[in-house]
Amino acid sequence: MVIVDRVYRDEEPPGAARTSAEDTLTLGWEERQKGHARRRTDQGVEFALSLPAGVTLQEGDRLVLEPLQRVVRVREAEEDVFVITPKTPQEWAWQAYHIGNRHQPLMIADDALICPCVPGVEQLLEQLRIPYVAARRRFTPAIARVGHEADHGRAHGHRHRHD
Repeated sequence: MVIVDRVYRDEEPPGAARTSAEDTLTLGWEERQKGHARRRTDQGVEFALSLPAGVTLQEGDRLVLEPLQRVVRVREAEEDVFVITPKTPQEWAWQAYHIGNRHQPLMIADDALICPCVPGVEQLLEQLRIPYVAARRRFTPAIARVGHEADHGRAHGHRHRHD
């Protein structure tokens, strides 16, 4: 089985890979966080991932399966999400704060806050009386995007100080 241990983001894959067959790998948020897993491309080619700790796959990343002469482009799958559309800057801040303070993943889009469609998030939104609609969209939380831009997907944790 072919093992992939490198992600090509901004840089070009090696010369021989530029003429390789192209394929795609469509994954949801949870799957894109797993750097060690067996995968099957959208065209059915099997391979294994063995990526460095902390790497999260993002839309457009490329994986090179050299022995198979294939370049696989990562696609973010549409997932069930809750879409929140704050109307004022204060609503944006208040809603994002409360969701993040409860350690729930949150994606900040140009026009909305987006949360995964899971029971804990739905209960939180209802408890805080935050209006939302269910939808299907690509989902990547804000911390993963910041980590991706800063150091290739390595998100950093935090701790709450208790005095």
